[in-house]
Amino acid sequence: MYDLIKKAVYDDEAAIEISKMDKDITSVVDAISELSLEETMKLGMQFKRFPLGCDLTEVVAGTCASDLELMELLGNCRLADMIGAPIHICAYAFADIGEKFGMKGVDVMRKVHENVDVPLDLDHFGENGAMRLPKNISGCGGECYNNGPAFTECPRGRIHERLIDKELSEKEDKEEWIKMSSSVAVNVTSEQTGDGHAAPLREAEDIAKLAKKYGRGLESIMFVGDGYDEVITGFEKSIEIGADVIVIEGGPFNRCENTTESFAKTVAAARILSPGKVVATNGAYEHEVRAGLRSGLNMIITGFPKNHHGYMCGYEPGTARRGKFGLPRIIQIINEEFPNRGLPVQKHDLLSLATAVKIAGPDYVYPRKIGNYHVGDAHWATLVNSRMYDNIELKHTLSDIVDLANGNTIALHGGRFISWVIANELDNHVDEIIISDVDNWVLKNTVDNLQDALNATIIAEPDDKIAAKSADFSIASSTMIPVKENILKKVPNALTIV
Repeated sequence: MYDLIKKAVYDDEAAIEISKMDKDITSVVDAISELSLEETMKLGMQFKRFPLGCDLTEVVAGTCASDLELMELLGNCRLADMIGAPIHICAYAFADIGEKFGMKGVDVMRKVHENVDVPLDLDHFGENGAMRLPKNISGCGGECYNNGPAFTECPRGRIHERLIDKELSEKEDKEEWIKMSSSVAVNVTSEQTGDGHAAPLREAEDIAKLAKKYGRGLESIMFVGDGYDEVITGFEKSIEIGADVIVIEGGPFNRCENTTESFAKTVAAARILSPGKVVATNGAYEHEVRAGLRSGLNMIITGFPKNHHGYMCGYEPGTARRGKFGLPRIIQIINEEFPNRGLPVQKHDLLSLATAVKIAGPDYVYPRKIGNYHVGDAHWATLVNSRMYDNIELKHTLSDIVDLANGNTIALHGGRFISWVIANELDNHVDEIIISDVDNWVLKNTVDNLQDALNATIIAEPDDKIAAKSADFSIASSTMIPVKENILKKVPNALTIV
């Protein structure tokens, strides 16, 4: 595996071979441990490229804290929704706010669900539903992050305290929280020697089953720890419970001598091992965040003031403490690392993606595959369970698109996932499908994958005008408005799907 991973740092064919094979966790971690930091970063970004992984970079915003007013919480959620940041729901805080205002926690969740379109990511949720924590935890000032590594236990000497009576009083609402969520996060760090930090694995397993029952995305939180045995355990437990997204916690939970390198290596390994091809962090110092972004990290959970995620990403020891407004800082860090890219993902990007997902339909997207690859990634499955998805009105359904396509040779202008779905539906109705895309790497991999999967002859043509002239009918197979407009300048008669 080392030779193949070493080759994949620079060679597309080796990366594609790895993406198609069954992977042994220990072998992957071992191989990456032998790479230099520069090689690790190149490998991670290689596996973030389409179609091997997920090329989005986004922020997820923690909007709540136990001592917020209900109006503040709802305003924070509306602001996150306006900028297109999925909302990270800390269930204990929703329940605490609800209690203060004579409501149940699930009622607060319902108010948010009714007023925002972005996906809702549920966390701090256990076998009794919303976890309830004493004030010395819910109002924690963040000493462990502020003091810095290495973490062995909470600086206050706490254990993972819970107010079980309060949890049990609202246990009947447990499944309602899940139904309103787009994804659910569970924690496996108790299996990585973090039993003082997280609930026992049985609770993660219980919630994982419930998430799968309702078709919600599943995120598994693990930490870097010692950088080897504990990383392997984290990946093993995450995959065992059926995680789609791997969430990596660094900061004081990264006990390695070289914390930058170890965080980067864990992210790069996750890029290869994450079933849903999405790798996130919920806690990482600024130097880890920057190295992680360069190694393929594509989701950073951050937060509003008072929310604990507000200080857990993007700050260094001595500056990371409760009260920080992490969201703008993380946005700035992303733009410093990827200048002139228009990152992180904004609401118009999410709408384009959600439209593609709705055209394909929930039965077509991840975890379904066409050929050797999933259609989309865990983001696609998450968007299905959002108000944004529900509210989209399609110009054409998938069956409409197929019915409108006349002829035996169809050109699909745009080679990403939605073109795979359209090609799959056109198969057996046409003799030839021409794929056109300005990105030669996308074009080659899309054509190779579809040719293996479909009966029709799949033809690559990088020039939209030539593709259109060679076809009986053209389809602008992109839901991104600027891309569609560029296609129409060259192929004005193409059928548009948005």
